[in-house]
Parts: sequence; structure tokens; C-alpha cells
Amino acid sequence: MIPSPPPLPANDEDSAKRRQIVEGARKVFRELGFDAASMGEIAKAAGVSKGTLYVYFADKLALFGAIVTCELREQGIDKLTIDPTEAPEATLQKFGQSYMEMLCRPTGGSTIRTMMSIAERMPELGRRYYESVPAAWLGRLADYLRIQVANGALAIDDCDLAAAQFMLSCQATLFLPFIFQVTPAPSSERIADVVASATRMFLAAYRR
Repeated sequence: MIPSPPPLPANDEDSAKRRQIVEGARKVFRELGFDAASMGEIAKAAGVSKGTLYVYFADKLALFGAIVTCELREQGIDKLTIDPTEAPEATLQKFGQSYMEMLCRPTGGSTIRTMMSIAERMPELGRRYYESVPAAWLGRLADYLRIQVANGALAIDDCDLAAAQFMLSCQATLFLPFIFQVTPAPSSERIADVVASATRMFLAAYRR
């Protein structure tokens, strides 16, 4: 069972200390990976003693769980507003741009790589991340597509499949080179070009 991160302390000073520790841990995990990171290295990076570190977090797993919680807030679909009355072309372009800028954030790749490396050993943590980020984005797009099918704008038999197809098309030439550190995070302009191509392909297949 993956431990839930401890609740935020009520005291502002304690809350700031907790954030300081989480940021230190994020830095160490990014540089060393989960397995190589030690609580001593994390305490050093956070500028606290090991005793203080253990006051807030029982072990590395609890710390990584707190980092995942922060990532889920930063990558949450709730930040994207979709207007169900907006035309598919505009919505797909906006959705794809937001999705790829979230997925390929310069500082976000290390968390995804770490998550992928430990998901086999800690499937609950991997499932939590998947359901809160990729699946949540896919579900929001699929719901929009169902509205457009009902309105007669699109002809789609399986909206979940179509949403996944669009999201993967938006990743083309961008995500894999980024996540494997072959290229830096793509620019907004490059993302816009790829998303525009994905949008054209999608509408060619599904526009009524």
C-alpha cells in the first residue's frame, strides 16, 4: 500500500518547511533517480537535518508520494476549460497545445521517467498517476467529442479511442525525444505546428 503524503501542517512555518523538503527531494530524485537517492542526500539538498526530515516524512516512498501529489496539481486537467459549444478545430488545437505543454514541461520529464521506472514495483503509485493525469485528460476530451457527435459535427463510433488517437498524434516527434533526453522541451511554436497537423488528420477522419 502506497502511503498517502501527510496533511499540510496548519502552521505556516511548518508548511514552508515541508515545501522546502519536497523541493529538495525533487531535485535529488531528478539528479540521482529514486533508487540512488538517500534520505541523507535529500536532507542536504533541502537544507535540513535528517532528524527534521523524518519529522515530516517517514521514508523515500512517502516523499515521492508528496512529489507526485504536487505533480498531479500542476498537471491537472482542471486548469483547462473546454467550451462544449466551441467548434472542434479550435477546441482540438487548444486542447492539444495545453496537453503537450503540460506533458513536455522542462522540469516534468524527470518525474515521468522516475514514475515509469518504479511503476512495476509500485503499481498503486503508477495507477494513481495514470488515472489522475493521462486518463483524466483523455476522459475530458472524450466527453467533448461525445457532445460533438450528438450535435452532428463529428461522426465517431468510439470517442475514447478517438481521443486517445488525437492525444498520441499530438505527441508525434515531440514526447519520445523529450522523455529520452534526446532533445530539450519543445517550444510552444513547435508544439502548435504538430498539434495543427494532428487536428487536420483527426478532422479528416471524423468530421461529418
